Amino acid sequence: MNNQPIGVFDSGVGGLTIVPHLMKRLPQERLIYFGDTARTPYGSKALSTIKKFTEEIVEFLLEKKVKMIAIACNTVTSSCLEDLQNKYPDVPIVGVIEPAVKKVLYRAKSNARIGVIGTKVTIENKAYSSVIKKQNNNLTVYEKACPIFVPLIEEGLIDSEITDLAVQHYLQEFNKVKPIDYLVLGCTHYPLIKKSIFKTLPNVEIINPSEEMVYGIEEALQRHDLLAEQSKMENIIYASDLSPNITNMIRHLFTEKVRIGVKNFDLLVEESPHF
Repeated sequence: MNNQPIGVFDSGVGGLTIVPHLMKRLPQERLIYFGDTARTPYGSKALSTIKKFTEEIVEFLLEKKVKMIAIACNTVTSSCLEDLQNKYPDVPIVGVIEPAVKKVLYRAKSNARIGVIGTKVTIENKAYSSVIKKQNNNLTVYEKACPIFVPLIEEGLIDSEITDLAVQHYLQEFNKVKPIDYLVLGCTHYPLIKKSIFKTLPNVEIINPSEEMVYGIEEALQRHDLLAEQSKMENIIYASDLSPNITNMIRHLFTEKVRIGVKNFDLLVEESPHF
């Protein structure tokens, strides 16, 4: 048993979508969350930049004595998970992709058509399709990068006509050109715009990695004998920029008291030759 908190992080507010599922499944656990709201989105950044930001956040969470780390970001999971697990072998580190793939393989019939949406990095890495096809080659997987979704969500445009139009623009091909049976929300921000997604794809079953990730966290806690008995610690939410959007989301998601903090990282700007 271990009553230390779970460390959870994301490039912004999207990772908070796992919180209701985590609190319902593991109510005795407490967490320290970090959202890199000052530097979001990650999905269009260089890999070296993503890795630098990620290591800074992991070091920060370890300073806070977390017992494990959950990467609630598909971009980071697809590009950094293995490196982080190798660098920090004594700390359980889990990503968001594997639990979602398990749900896809459990739900989908042998000839099902799967749509996957995510950031440019997640889609370019084929983070979902490569794993799905490796385990069931009979499934058809269509992938689509939706880079505008995260900025819209981070701006708080969750229930708006602009978001409806953006979703329609990116996803309408899944109705006609590439009809699908399931849609994987390959970014933890995307559950926040499920209403808009359903308007464009009303007959598609949605696979929500934010919900499935809780099972990956629970399995890791059990395997390493880290489940809490009953923690008296408070949940703590850190952000690199405490915008009104993240404070509003915290109020929406947390029914109990939560501490909020700001952690800014110094950005090193290196000059490069003209090209």
